[in-house]
Amino acid sequence: MSKEGGTEAPIRHPINFEHPDFLDPKKLDNEMRRAFDICHGCRRCFNLCDSFPKLFDMIDESENEDVESLKSEQFEPVVDACTLCDMCFMTKCPYVPPHDFDLDFPHLMLRYRTAQKKLNKLPLVPALLAQIDRNAKIGVALSSLINWASNIKNTFFRKILELVAGIDMRVKLPVYNSETFTSYFKKNKDPINSDAPSKDRKVVIYSTCFVNFNKKDTGVAALKVLKKNGVEVQEAYPGCCGMPFLEQADLPKVVEQAKKVSKDLLEWVNKGYQVITLTASCGLMLKFEWPLLLPHDQNIKKLSKSISDIDEYIVDIAKSEGLAEGLQEIDGGVTVHNACHARAQNMGIKSRDMLKFIPNIKMDVVERCAGHGGTFGVMKETHDLAVKVGIPTARQIKNKNNKYMASDCPLAGKHLKQLETDTNIANDEALHPIELMAKSYRL
Repeated sequence: MSKEGGTEAPIRHPINFEHPDFLDPKKLDNEMRRAFDICHGCRRCFNLCDSFPKLFDMIDESENEDVESLKSEQFEPVVDACTLCDMCFMTKCPYVPPHDFDLDFPHLMLRYRTAQKKLNKLPLVPALLAQIDRNAKIGVALSSLINWASNIKNTFFRKILELVAGIDMRVKLPVYNSETFTSYFKKNKDPINSDAPSKDRKVVIYSTCFVNFNKKDTGVAALKVLKKNGVEVQEAYPGCCGMPFLEQADLPKVVEQAKKVSKDLLEWVNKGYQVITLTASCGLMLKFEWPLLLPHDQNIKKLSKSISDIDEYIVDIAKSEGLAEGLQEIDGGVTVHNACHARAQNMGIKSRDMLKFIPNIKMDVVERCAGHGGTFGVMKETHDLAVKVGIPTARQIKNKNNKYMASDCPLAGKHLKQLETDTNIANDEALHPIELMAKSYRL
């Protein structure tokens, strides 16, 4: 007998994308209707993103005000509005497995999008942007030129980019590093603090594509804080985790990246190193999405148990051995944006827990989606939706009236910072929480 809601922890089923039923048009349509009918009867998720208002409005305006009155082609706008943030599954839906209704809305949207990809219905430019490693190598090599051309103030080139590629000219795009974090790491000779309580630890930083190519400062801060705490640090970047391909429903490509990256990282795990991720989305991929796509791969399973988010790892040091001395007050309060993909890792608010160790810190937490979602906030077709979702979050951040804003998701942080007006926030874009720890250590 079914029961309403429940207290059991939600579970996720493997994504069996190679099974014939996964893309069977009739079975997919039936599952969409089943899920939409459950959502229609509940509506608890109405305020999360635009997928649900679109769905409920369509149902309410249909002939019989039910899902059966909808035409199958009406499903596409609902899917297009989903950013795969996972918050409906993680925080709202009472019908996720192990409930008998067995509802996983984000993975159903992914399944539908995979069917769209098979029919060549997905736009080309986001798929090209997902080729992070290829694009970023060019971006770093020509960083001065590309950063100048893509600057939001360069309206002439940004208008051309909008017309040619559909990238909204109102969006502040990430800049490219002049050197990769990998290159910086190889040159870094800072000593390890051998007097720190956690001196016997050793980690390998999986620097992630964004830190390696776009935001080296996060990697530098993590490296300095870890060394300050006596941790032996190595670095590895065998390739992108595949999250951009997941967003574009290219599941075979995600699997290819998972096998490639895991092979390299497992060599470090087998030597006794813990793998540290520096962005929330990448941590989510390695911990959860890879094992769901490759449920029988024992190497993927082993690796997933050896992954720690950088905030999570620093908190573990504090609890197990104690942090190295030297943390000092910082010059202003902090608003922590608890990003969706950090929340989806189900580890608690580790960014908040870590920053609490800064003496006398004034800190507030905002738990609400930024609305960005990979290319969702960048493309002209979906940018206004990303703004619509992000504005309430940005308003909460503004009302906290702190000097700094921090987020484990660099794209969410950049999007929210751009949405803020007339605030006292000092940094041009959201800092990673580990950067504030480095600031507190005066590193």
